[in-house]
This record gives sequence, structure tokens and C-alpha cells, in this order.
Amino acid sequence: MSERPYVVFGYGSLIWKPPPHVIAQTPGYLKGYVRRFAQKSHDHRGTPENPGRVVTLIHKEDWDHFSGADPFPHDDVVWDPAYECEVRDYLDYREKDGYTLEEIDIHGLVDGREQVVVPKAYCYVGRPDNPSFLGSEPLDQLAERIWHSVGPSGPNKEYLYHLAVSVKRLAPESHDSHLFALETRCRELDQKARGSSSNSSSEL
Repeated sequence: MSERPYVVFGYGSLIWKPPPHVIAQTPGYLKGYVRRFAQKSHDHRGTPENPGRVVTLIHKEDWDHFSGADPFPHDDVVWDPAYECEVRDYLDYREKDGYTLEEIDIHGLVDGREQVVVPKAYCYVGRPDNPSFLGSEPLDQLAERIWHSVGPSGPNKEYLYHLAVSVKRLAPESHDSHLFALETRCRELDQKARGSSSNSSSEL
């Protein structure tokens, strides 16, 4: 066993469903990345025939290259926990659908001043050349896909809702406009579906 713990920055399902053997978590944020629902999910929140959508971290310069239509600002501060764990094999298998492992510095505020709180942590990043990378989609189209998709790990919208709730709980000061706009759209689809169901029942 190495002296230095295996530290992983979690920004998606690792927030609410961490790997086994977690020994600690520390809030923090990254610089130079954006978090977007830009990754197809063939194995967890969708199927090969009908892939769902999950978040990935993307280098800001890569995202800027092809996402000029993205209506969300790049200056959102995304706060998430960094996980320390012992099992890289578990994570490598779980994040096998198009993610690349990178070393990054996690930033945080200490006594009101910004500094690196965890140097050289690991993070699974989606690069534009991976086969599951999708890029930017119109928000309404993306919300519809998430709302309808289901995979072996459950409905795609549950992934979105868990992420939104966990981010708000872990870091109330965080503001991810892309994430919260998608949550709003999908909850509107929930309400619309409930309304349609009620109308159908009353007509019987």
C-alpha cells in the first residue's frame, strides 16, 4: 500500500455513490474545466440502442472549440467532493465508457483565500476524441433525452436529480447553471406527464 492515499475528484455519480473504501472527502473545485451533459451513457443510464446522457468534465479550450451555441457561462464555480479511495480498478471499470484519467489540482478556500487544497488528484475526464463524447445539444432536446432514457443503473433523470440535489447539499455556494436548468426542464416534463395522466384518468 502506498503512503499517499488515492485521491479522486468526483463531479458526477461519484458524489452520491462513491466507490468502496472511501476514507475521507474534501470539497473543492477545478480550474480550466466545464461540467456538461456531453457524454453518451451506453452502460449505466441508457443502452447501446438508446444511449442516455451523463456529465463529463471537459477542458475549457476543447469545449470552446465547438460549443459556440452553449448558452451557459464558463465562470460558474463548480464545487464537488474529492474522494480518497484504494480501488482504482473499480473506478477504471465504472468509468470505462469514454473517460480518460488525468492528474489535476483541486482548489478551495482556506480562511477566505484561494489555494490548492489537494495537489495532483485523479479525475476522469471526457476528451472530444472519445467515442462516447457527444458535445453540445440544445437544452430542450437534451432534457427530453435524459427524461426518456433508462439503462441498467436506472432512469437517466434520476442521475440528473441525484446530482443536482447532491451539489446543492454539499456546496450551497456552487452555481452550475447548466445542471440546474436541465433539472428544471426535466421536472417540468414530470409535471406535464402527471397532468396528462390525470386528464386521461378523468376521461375514463
